[in-house]
Amino acid sequence: MPNDHNVKLALTDSLNGLLADLFTLYLKTKNFHWHVRGAQFHDLHLLFDAQATEIFALTDIVAERVRKNHAATLTGIAAIAAKTRIKDQPRADLPAPEMIAQLRDDNATLITALREVKAAATAAGDNATEGFADDWTDQAETRVWFLTSLLG
Repeated sequence: MPNDHNVKLALTDSLNGLLADLFTLYLKTKNFHWHVRGAQFHDLHLLFDAQATEIFALTDIVAERVRKNHAATLTGIAAIAAKTRIKDQPRADLPAPEMIAQLRDDNATLITALREVKAAATAAGDNATEGFADDWTDQAETRVWFLTSLLG
């Protein structure tokens, strides 16, 4: 059985991975918010902005969970790029359906990361992070549902 230090290390590592995923997904969602075009422009522009705002709001909470567990958070763009599982999308000319599909898939990836955080929090006895993870998972599942519904 791992010692307390290793259990806490696993938790903070999973939280930092989640933080990297959140920052990457936030920027990708904002990219799509700025560059969406077509018949659904208005609705998608507003949806992507609302989702980006929801995602960004989690970054500080996640970082503070890392700090409350006596570890350091990510320190910059290189640290985010090294930890994220979300693929960057530098293009500004994707058709709206491709944007929707990528965000759906990225939020599904985020759900996997959230479940890993919850498992690590459970192992570490961090009830607060465990409870947050449930709420964050619900938010991500709602985003996946909305995006999936747009694709028909």
